[in-house]
Amino acid sequence: MDEQIMDKDAKTILIVDDEKPIVDILVYNLQKEGYRTIEANDGITAVDMALEQKPDLILLDIMLPRLDGLSVCKRIKNSLNVPILMLTAKDGEIDKILGLELGADDYITKPFSVRELVARVKANLRKVEAVSESRENTAVVDNKKKDSKIVVGDLELDLDKFEVKVRGEIIDLTLREFEVLKFLASQPEQVVTRETLLEKVWGYEYFGDIRTVDVTVRRIREKIEKDTSAPKILITKRGVGYYISSR
Repeated sequence: MDEQIMDKDAKTILIVDDEKPIVDILVYNLQKEGYRTIEANDGITAVDMALEQKPDLILLDIMLPRLDGLSVCKRIKNSLNVPILMLTAKDGEIDKILGLELGADDYITKPFSVRELVARVKANLRKVEAVSESRENTAVVDNKKKDSKIVVGDLELDLDKFEVKVRGEIIDLTLREFEVLKFLASQPEQVVTRETLLEKVWGYEYFGDIRTVDVTVRRIREKIEKDTSAPKILITKRGVGYYISSR
């Protein structure tokens, strides 16, 4: 496992965990999938390695020596736009993980299946590539300005700038939150199930926790709604999913 012979274009994944058996399992399986891996066993080292080597994705445990995973995530996100998949043994940490104050992109709870984790890694890397391609295509096709905005009621999305305005005020969203709003706003009044959002926005066809969608929607509402207890823009259709109101 120490000597990696692989494509020079292979994606690099930083694995951050202080449990050697878990690190060994992840290294073995990710290298088998063609990824290059680097490892850190404490929070301080993880931050240093991330900033120095700029990996394509980070697998980050919450419980770490020297600096906890939540703090590590926040520090890295302040400097790098890299997808971070948090590893947690506590369900109660999920709200914190997905919050804007951290900027984590995803989470998976321990014990996890290696197959599921690899699927999550692939989905997050695909998402980064899709966004990058979208930005490149936007730069090339610059003459269809009217198509680069979605306006539904008080909500306005600028797809070129990845910017959201509500009643003319710019709202600070994470990329994932923007993608959720974009998908819903592109089909106003159309109810979209949580499963569909997981598949289309997160890229999970078979894996993924529905709570990921609910927590993300709640975070969006905290930013775009005047009253989160009576939302007017992002509406819940109980037992089905979510939609954007055009009124």
